[in-house]
Amino acid sequence: MRVIRPAGWPRPRGYAHGIAAAGTTVFISGQIGWDETGAFAATDLPGQVRRALENVVTILAEAGGRPEHVARMTWYVVDKRDYLANAAAIGAAYRAVMGKHFPAMSVVEVAALVEDLALVEIEATAIVP
Repeated sequence: MRVIRPAGWPRPRGYAHGIAAAGTTVFISGQIGWDETGAFAATDLPGQVRRALENVVTILAEAGGRPEHVARMTWYVVDKRDYLANAAAIGAAYRAVMGKHFPAMSVVEVAALVEDLALVEIEATAIVP
């Protein structure tokens, strides 16, 4: 994968402006912060982010991929203020699961998610070489 950063643009924090990659494309549907039994261990946003990312990585591993193969993520959060207030803890949870790999990312505030207890949903696209 090659990170794309146009000349003169500032370096983004926690994401890439763009990614160029070649290989097998893996599309991972929106993952929320529940475990394989459908139970939510965490009721806070950083805890649910960590579990949702772990779910993404687990699915990716089934396709032979690793966190560094993720090219793009879209995060849907139900509370932008909660997201911003917990940025440091969310960043720590991210790095614990994904390391220092920062793909192209978007974060969108939504009115609600289908699962009432879910605070975040993360979908990903990966390119496995």
